[in-house]
Amino acid sequence: MLKLESVELQIANGNENVSILKDINLELEDNKFYALTGPNGGGKTSLAKVIMGIYKNNKGKIIFDGRDITNLSITERAKAGISYAFQNPPRFKGMKIKDILRISSDNNSLRARLRAVGLCPQDYLDRECDTSLSGGEMKRVELATVLSRPSKIVIYDEPEAGVDLWSFENLLQLIRDHHNKSNVISIVITHHERVLSLADEIILLADGKIVDRGPSDKLLPLLRTDSRCCWEDNCGGNDNEIKCY
Repeated sequence: MLKLESVELQIANGNENVSILKDINLELEDNKFYALTGPNGGGKTSLAKVIMGIYKNNKGKIIFDGRDITNLSITERAKAGISYAFQNPPRFKGMKIKDILRISSDNNSLRARLRAVGLCPQDYLDRECDTSLSGGEMKRVELATVLSRPSKIVIYDEPEAGVDLWSFENLLQLIRDHHNKSNVISIVITHHERVLSLADEIILLADGKIVDRGPSDKLLPLLRTDSRCCWEDNCGGNDNEIKCY
């Protein structure tokens, strides 16, 4: 179980501190699939990065499997079983995909790991992780590294970003299959209705606070009719995405 107790995050802005997360109290149960949604700038990615240890919360505690990990580093949290997939995966000039895969896990089946995410090993193992790769290709490479690690919690930051619909459906299936087989806590930051509908529970975060949470079959219909939210097909954008204000 992952538990956040009165977690707050403030970031310095000139002579002032800006509150990003405000009194977050949250319990996430083992083997559950969570969708974290809400307006842009509402604190979703900040919350994920606090869990991963990329950001250090100013107040509160983070408890993981009964252990206080508040002061653990990113590396220590990764070793404890927390994994993170970025919205925009980092690129490493001069480092090949096979090197990234070897760093992520001592599992030697590099070819199988690439095939699992829909990439041909012959075409990709010796390619560099640089700007020659598209956003969708980098998403697949990162997913191959994340899903090969022995994790207890996996955080995915907007896996739909920069990926075409066909690729996204395949990546989502991989995420869901990994969740079912590995019995992990899965946390997906998303605006996409497809992900929201698959989640065991939706958590709505706005203005740095948790304003609602509940089973997807109950909360998703409420989001469709909430005056703070609209579906992109009604707002002049793409189908199947929700935006909250």
